[in-house]
Amino acid sequence: MEAKIYNKKGESVKEIEIPENVFGLKWNGDLVSQTINSIRSSVRKGTAHAKDRGDVSGGGKKPWKQKGTGRSRHGSIRSPIWVGGGVAHGPTNEKNYFRKINKKAKIKALFTLLSAKYKDGEILFLDNIGLEKIKTKEAASVLNALSNIKGFEKISYKTGKRALIYTSKKEENTVKSFRNIKSVSVEEIRNMDPFSVANYKYVIVTDPEESLKILSSRNK
Repeated sequence: MEAKIYNKKGESVKEIEIPENVFGLKWNGDLVSQTINSIRSSVRKGTAHAKDRGDVSGGGKKPWKQKGTGRSRHGSIRSPIWVGGGVAHGPTNEKNYFRKINKKAKIKALFTLLSAKYKDGEILFLDNIGLEKIKTKEAASVLNALSNIKGFEKISYKTGKRALIYTSKKEENTVKSFRNIKSVSVEEIRNMDPFSVANYKYVIVTDPEESLKILSSRNK
């Protein structure tokens, strides 16, 4: 499989051989869905908490005697049917939402998503995106230039999650230059995960030769 490599001006400069086991997999909706739902569940924090009848204050004394009053019998004002009483079957912060994901399944889901995006023309290989200075204006100009490439006309839109840029190593200037553009995010390719890839319209891979080596090594 071959793909074009572009420069920051949106010009095609050369081609690169890309691994078929990363960008040529068949779609597996069940695997992708299970993996993304597991990731979302695992990052969920159980902050919702309601007091049950053992947590609320008061109720140490029987409200009234068992018989002879003409009223229903009650043992405690902590009962869920009383105003101010405990909550029956309410949420508790002791619940753990973590869901284990097998490493191989997570990697295959990631590669399946990348394959689908490549097939749909939503992956762009860029020779270099390194910016000499921390300037949002320069970052925006790069996006505007890339929007001239067929299929990537909407990459410079300021709304929604448009582009996820992956670099082969940490590039502080690039991260800070794109930080004020809310529709774009910059990450290192070693941190690529299915949830992020699924959330963004386009994926930009910079320094393809090195980045693809790092990506392919995750399949071992």
